[in-house]
This record gives sequence, C-alpha cells and structure tokens, in this order.
Amino acid sequence: MIEAVTENNLEEVLPLIRQYQEFYKVVDISDARNRKFFSQFGEGSPSGCQFIFRHEGVAAGFATVYFTYTSTITSKVAVLNDLYTIPNLRGKGIGRQLIKHCRNFAASNGASRLQWVTALDNENAKKLYGSMNVGKSTWYFYTYNT
Repeated sequence: MIEAVTENNLEEVLPLIRQYQEFYKVVDISDARNRKFFSQFGEGSPSGCQFIFRHEGVAAGFATVYFTYTSTITSKVAVLNDLYTIPNLRGKGIGRQLIKHCRNFAASNGASRLQWVTALDNENAKKLYGSMNVGKSTWYFYTYNT
C-alpha cells in the first residue's frame, strides 16, 4: 500500500530516510533536520510530496518527488529525488510500484515528465530502471556547494 507521508506517519519513514542517507554515505545525518525538511512535502504542497510504501502494515520503502521546471521543454517536471526499499524486501516490486505511483502523481500535478539520477555503482537501482520503459540520459550531473 502506498500513501502520502503526513504528520501522522512521518515518524515511520524517518528511520528509512536515515538508512537511505547511510547508503549514500551522508556524513552528518540529523533526524531533527530530516523531520523539519521532509515535513514540508505533502499531497497539497506545490514543492512536492513524499510517499511511504507499507508491506504487511510496516514501512518498507519511500519515495520523494520534487517539482521544478526546465527550459529545454519549457515545462514543469517532477524529480524523483529519493527512492528507497529496505534491503530484505528488494526485488519484490516495491521500487517499481513507487516509481509508477510517482509518475502518476507527477502527471496529475501537471508535470511533463518524471526524472531521476542514481549513483554509478548502484547496480540494484540500475537493474530496476533498465527493466522499465524509461529513457536514459547521457547528461552529466554536476554540483557546486555554496
């Protein structure tokens, strides 16, 4: 079951957010900062929404979609910024279901596409994405910390 994260279930997804950040080797993980940051997203938020996947009633995965715009197609786009499934349930279709849910959410909110990136060494994610009917960019991703 997939549902939007709200103040009523944010505490259930926070441990998964921590695990996701640990997977990506985030140095300074803060549950308080995560709570404050992720509480701004919800189904009615113009910024985006976070979703939780429940397996047998327990939080098993999450995805976060942010909205932005791109001048190359002069349109609103949705960024699937986070996608995480607990390790013992990977390969069971949870990630695929979350992606499809986020795609529908993006479309229903006027986004022309759903886009995302992953680490070059994230073989599990690349296997999932490669099995779906999605395009793969040849663009490079750069960051400039301020």
